Amino acid sequence: MTHTPDPQTQAQFYRDVPLKRLLAWVVDTLVTLLACVVILPFTAFTGLFFFPALYVTVNFIYRVVTLANRSATWGMRLFAVEIRQANGERLDATTALMHTIGYAVSWAVAPLQLISVVMMACTERKQGLSDHALGTVAINRRAAD
Repeated sequence: MTHTPDPQTQAQFYRDVPLKRLLAWVVDTLVTLLACVVILPFTAFTGLFFFPALYVTVNFIYRVVTLANRSATWGMRLFAVEIRQANGERLDATTALMHTIGYAVSWAVAPLQLISVVMMACTERKQGLSDHALGTVAINRRAAD
């Protein structure tokens, strides 16, 4: 049975992960905004009236699909970060969905997002709130994967 890297003996897997997650989030935000702009003409520009809902929907789908496919969003892939389950395996579709729900809830409830950021900065495995709840962990991607 595999497992996630030990932060004491394999610290390189957790080095700079919070910063890389932040940078990945910026990239993912830009990707989502671009996707929404591309979608707008197909709504006859009525999407402008519900743009925040369009953004949330596109972002949710983007995160679930990319996390379920390769355990990382495009931004995470750019910065060589991936999310692993407690057993060391990549995320399956259910865990990707649950992780994305946790992410969405933490953004919807500001104190939860603040707690998540503090946890990423202070915990040994650099886990956010939804990571901690699901037993997932964001790590630097293994060179062999």
